[in-house]
Amino acid sequence: MARPVVGISCCVKGFGTFNTPNHAASDSYVRVVLGPVRGLPVLLPAAGECLAEELLPRLDALLLTGSRSNVWPRHYDGPPHAEGTPEDHARDATTLPLIRAAVAAGLPLLAICRGMQELNVALGGTLDQRIQDLPGRMDHSTPSDQPYAPVRTAKAHLVRVDRGGFLASLLPAGWDAGPCGASIAVNSLHNQGIARLAPGLVAEAWAPDGTIEAVRVGGALGFALGVQWHPEYDWERDPNSRAIFEAFGRAVAAAAGRRQQGAAPVGIRAAEAALLPQAAE
Repeated sequence: MARPVVGISCCVKGFGTFNTPNHAASDSYVRVVLGPVRGLPVLLPAAGECLAEELLPRLDALLLTGSRSNVWPRHYDGPPHAEGTPEDHARDATTLPLIRAAVAAGLPLLAICRGMQELNVALGGTLDQRIQDLPGRMDHSTPSDQPYAPVRTAKAHLVRVDRGGFLASLLPAGWDAGPCGASIAVNSLHNQGIARLAPGLVAEAWAPDGTIEAVRVGGALGFALGVQWHPEYDWERDPNSRAIFEAFGRAVAAAAGRRQQGAAPVGIRAAEAALLPQAAE
């Protein structure tokens, strides 16, 4: 059987002397798809909803990446971002309709950091724009100018995981037997996070300050999980991170098998039409 095709969301970023726009995704996502996911990584350019229409039937899974940019507040009726906050309107225009269609079609979906925030917004939720400015909340960001990568991506805090949830079922045996109970250590590289949880999403993990750190799509037709941290940074040495990608890989392989056996592709319009009304914009 051919390797499953895993679409990786790209950002539009300026490179070079003239800040030329490029469609880009970090190498860590490519490597993890080639590694424990065992898929064929395909970078999805941030080219808008018209491209999403043609992409969906060609994909076996969708991996939503993290990014320094933040979802445009107009997509969730939020106040304008503070001056200097990076945005990526082209990415939003591509990922938000693609997410809704992927969820409705049962396409395996794993959403990481910005990707989890996109998942929440796409299905009708809202975001807190600067968690560190809210009373009683932690600073979840790591300085972007931290030059030493192992420090920048190191474990930053614990998250409490719902023992009866989907995420817990993916983790290796004995993950909750240590001194911290039903908690795992994660890195933390974000300023924004979920404010109002989207209808249809179920929270699965929480930071010590109550920030939602993992979600699943309730009643999803397939694997549909979001995590606020970055398991792609340490899957080679952290068993919990690796377990998430291996479980995603099993779901991806099953979806690819169905497609390669001739299951009819689902168009983005038909998929969105099947989604619950509250998940529409």
